[in-house]
Amino acid sequence: MKAAELRKLSQEELEQRVRDAKRELMDLRFQAVSGRLVKTSELRRLRTDIAQMKTVANQMSRKG
Repeated sequence: MKAAELRKLSQEELEQRVRDAKRELMDLRFQAVSGRLVKTSELRRLRTDIAQMKTVANQMSRKG
């Protein structure tokens, strides 16, 4: 998701998306450990998405 799209969301929606992404990341980690993960690139993509969402959330909170 693009940063411009994330900035259109409210703070609560953004925090919910971060929680959902973290939950998904945990599931992918379990799949990786158990050997069921097919697309290992999803781990990196999801970590990048979470970082981007947290950055936008931080910028929004600093703006006021």
